[in-house]
Order: sequence, then structure tokens, then C-alpha cells
Amino acid sequence: MPGEADRPVPWRRNLAWRLQGVAFAGFVGLMRMLGVERASALGGRLLRTLGPRTGTQKTVMRNLRIAFPEMGRAEREALALAQWEQTGRAFAETVVMDRLVAEGRIEVVGRERLETIRASGRPVVFVAGHFANVETLAATIVGAGVPCQITYRAANNPYVDAQIRAARARYGVRLFAPKGGEGARELLDGMARGESVALMNDQKFSEGPEVTFFGQPVNAAPGPSRLALRFGTVLQPMSVTRLTGARFRVTVYEPVALERTGDRQADIARGVQAITSFIEDRVRENPVDWFWVHRRWPDRVYAALGPDGG
Repeated sequence: MPGEADRPVPWRRNLAWRLQGVAFAGFVGLMRMLGVERASALGGRLLRTLGPRTGTQKTVMRNLRIAFPEMGRAEREALALAQWEQTGRAFAETVVMDRLVAEGRIEVVGRERLETIRASGRPVVFVAGHFANVETLAATIVGAGVPCQITYRAANNPYVDAQIRAARARYGVRLFAPKGGEGARELLDGMARGESVALMNDQKFSEGPEVTFFGQPVNAAPGPSRLALRFGTVLQPMSVTRLTGARFRVTVYEPVALERTGDRQADIARGVQAITSFIEDRVRENPVDWFWVHRRWPDRVYAALGPDGG
């Protein structure tokens, strides 16, 4: 029985995809014509204006209330506005990331750890959250010469997705593993070949161990910890902070070696909590940098906020 990917695409949908692809190509051309700083600023202004008018604003405000219950509403609204600008900047910067890298707009703290990983020839599991502009992390890893599978969620529109992949290839990211079962197999094969993997571990996950995030329960993906234990390697945390404009500081932190006690599930759970605690610490340091627009906590946590959860 043919799979979804093997079925012919209805011509109306294909036409819509192609038109969207043309529009996206026009956006890419405009951003590259503007240059890094102006493209970043334009993206920031647009989403700072439009973001608060979307339904997602309610999610942002609820997330901020869960994370920072002591924060006043006016302060939460100001932080929400600032994070919309960050998100808009990051989206615009993605298509000019090759120029951003070439212009030396990323400073790296802990670069020697990447050099050690490259020299060892052994894979590690990079873990990070959605901060500032996550593409700077991938650019930094591959720029240090570390072979690495970067997980990603493909765009629904294949013509747009091809352009996004081409933009990433311009700054050296060529090893992709899609999310899901097929991607998991690619990660395993890649690590067996000595390639590291990079996984984002701060979004809602319906299964997996329940851990604590800002004092509330969350389910978090066990994949990074499972891979590290399976291949006898470390979790390598990384994060990024936006400095001013389109300039960033990427930090490569001390690696985390997972304990092997003979209780595999407990070992995995401890790894998941270690990653989640790392991400919480980074959010507390620079809350404006985090991607607040997704529903990170389970429904019962949001329900406890009451009808006026924002």
C-alpha cells in the first residue's frame, strides 16, 4: 500500500505550494538584498507589530505567568513584546545566516570543547533549546569541523522546504535527520559512523519521563539521553544569547556524563531532568531569548491558571 509521500499531490494544492514557493523566494531575495543588519531589524519590527495581534499571544502570556508567577502583568506584556521581536529577527536572519557567519557576528565561548570533539573522532549528543537564533548553534558546530546530524521538521510545502535546506547548506549544514521514526534511524546510523547529533529538547512531548520545569511537571523527549547511553558518550549542552542587533554569543558548556546504574529507565530520566534544568537555567538568565510561543506545559498546568490565564 503506498505511503502518504507516494500519493500524487492534487493539482490545486501543488499550485498553491508553487505560488507560496515563489513568494518565499521573493522574501529570501529581499532579505539578502537588505543585508544582515537591516534584514534582522525588518523581521523584528514586523513580528513585534503583528505577533501580539495573533491568538498565540495568549499562549505567550500564559507561559510567562507559569514561569514567572511573581512578575507583574505589565512586565510580562513588555517581555512578550520583546520576544516577538526576537522571533521575527531570527526568522529573517535564517536566510542570510551564511553572511552573518562570514561577517564574524558569532562569538564562541568554549570553542576548545568543539575542537576536542572534532579531534577525538567520537560522536556526542548536542542538546539545546530554542534561544535567540538556534541556527547559530548549527553553524557553530559545523564551522568547527564537527560532522553532525541536525534534526529538523520539514516545512509542509516542499518548495519552501527545499529553499530552507539550500539556505542552511550555504553555511555548511548538509546532514539532516527529519523528526520521527525515519529520522531516528538516520541518527543511529550517523552515530555509528562517528557523526554527532544535535537535538532541541525544550518543546512539548506527549510521552517520555515526567520531569520538573519551573516547578511544574512536563514530559520531555528521552531521545538525547537514550542515544548518549547507547553509544557511551556525553550530552554536550550549548546555548546562544543575542547581544545587540544581529550579533550573538554561543556558549559550549561542560559536557554531562550520564550515570549508568543498571536501571536504564532511571538513568534516562536523570538525563532528561539534567537537560531540562539546563534549559530552565538559560531561560532564567535571558528570558527574552527563549521561544515562548509554544505550549510547553501539559494542559492541566494551563487549566490551573483559571479562565484569565494571561
